[in-house]
Amino acid sequence: MECYNCGKEEFVKKKVEYMQLGISLGRFDALVCPACGETLFEGSVSKQIERKAKDAGIWGLARKTHIGTSGSSLDVKVPKTIVDFLSLKKGQEVIIEPTSKNKIEIRIV
Repeated sequence: MECYNCGKEEFVKKKVEYMQLGISLGRFDALVCPACGETLFEGSVSKQIERKAKDAGIWGLARKTHIGTSGSSLDVKVPKTIVDFLSLKKGQEVIIEPTSKNKIEIRIV
């Protein structure tokens, strides 16, 4: 099958490491384009990856939250699942910056 991303090469089968949130979930069978690196996983492999991510406690960490107020500033409450995953502590210093018009990044210092 020709790569739908670049159209230059045929996909080849190989084992590739799958990383999620900086954690390796293992090596899985995939189709990879030698030209551009586009990687495809079959449905059954995607289910294996999802199972590994759930076992590692990193599946579905995204949460909806609300912007509140603290004095004259706005604040964002960080849900407990994310606090636990990142081992955040009250008073810990972070850097917050916009990365686009509708996205912010928070880095732990």
